[in-house]
Amino acid sequence: MARSKQSRTDAQPAFILHQYPYRETSRLLDVFSRDHGRVMLVARGAQRPGSQLRAVLLGFQPVVLSWFGAGEVKTLHSAEWQGGVPQLVGLPLLCGFYLNELLLRLLPRDDPHPVLFSAYFEAIRNLACLQQNGAVEPVLRGFERQLLQESGYGMNWQATSDGVAVESGRQYGFLPGTGIVAARNDLPRYDGSALLAFASADFSSEKTLQQGKLLMRQAFAAILGDAPLHTRQLLIDLQKL
Repeated sequence: MARSKQSRTDAQPAFILHQYPYRETSRLLDVFSRDHGRVMLVARGAQRPGSQLRAVLLGFQPVVLSWFGAGEVKTLHSAEWQGGVPQLVGLPLLCGFYLNELLLRLLPRDDPHPVLFSAYFEAIRNLACLQQNGAVEPVLRGFERQLLQESGYGMNWQATSDGVAVESGRQYGFLPGTGIVAARNDLPRYDGSALLAFASADFSSEKTLQQGKLLMRQAFAAILGDAPLHTRQLLIDLQKL
């Protein structure tokens, strides 16, 4: 039976978030595509020795994929490596796994997020280009902020939940699901200057990075619930996140 045009997607920029063996010779791919969001694909024959797909289906590398099918799991038709991004190694590699785990946990399948795709591409490129012992925190905080915004959990960091503008010289609290509130003894405190810098994605200050880290932990803990992020815990253990 001929495949309908409606069931085929051609030349879609994408990244592979996760993959694992499927049956004897194939692999299942959880990919993040620019215009279709997360998509599950089966790469038939990718496990066979000598398969050209083995050298293309790499994590943290931009690829162009084509697929077909109408079910939940589509069939990969072709894959082309785009290049231009060095392979992640060391701490940047762990950070890349952290970004992937966030996307896998927060994004539903078949929900397009082209702006977030661009932010992910930029984050991976920035991690890959870091010099030895380069600071990963600005890259992570920037992506976390964008992920919250694009996945529907964004909030106004420049005003409290009751509409009062944040002032740089004052301190505030944060309540997940509510937003910025007046400082309280039972909540961690954030400097207004750090919140305003975070709102504008200015991570040049060590204070903004430190307080932004705590702020993001609070926000994602409320969203993700009791199941922790495995990569974040590993990075915390390494005292890098």
